[in-house]
Amino acid sequence: MAIEAGTKAPEFELRNQHGETVRLADFRGRKNVVLLFYPFAFTGVCTGELCALRDELPRFVNDDVQLLAVSCDSPFSLRVFAEQEGLDYPLLSDFWPHGDVAREYGVFDEEKGCAVRGTFVIDKDGVVRWTVVNAIPEARDLNEYAKALESL
Repeated sequence: MAIEAGTKAPEFELRNQHGETVRLADFRGRKNVVLLFYPFAFTGVCTGELCALRDELPRFVNDDVQLLAVSCDSPFSLRVFAEQEGLDYPLLSDFWPHGDVAREYGVFDEEKGCAVRGTFVIDKDGVVRWTVVNAIPEARDLNEYAKALESL
């Protein structure tokens, strides 16, 4: 079960596609965070969602907001994926321990070994203000979380 709005967001520290460490705490007091979990790089629906975000990036990466996309892929796979698709925002690897952060947020599918499509809008104080979880084959509507950001 995914964590709910009003819950303190679980802290994490993951490596991005460049091997750099990214912590949720890095944004505390500075930026709201859109934390987006997706099943796997290089798959149709995931690629479509992440490219849609790329095309609307100023809405999700600016002085007030940071987009963080998380999958259980290795950082090496994420780097190739980001380069291939022109993704200039952090793709975080929840590869090892496998899926730990996705589990903390309640969006890890134990049977499939990957995250489901969970999205969490986290305010500058580190509190989840909005969330949606979609099944693996079901794409999200990025306008929904854009509206949630506007309400902060």
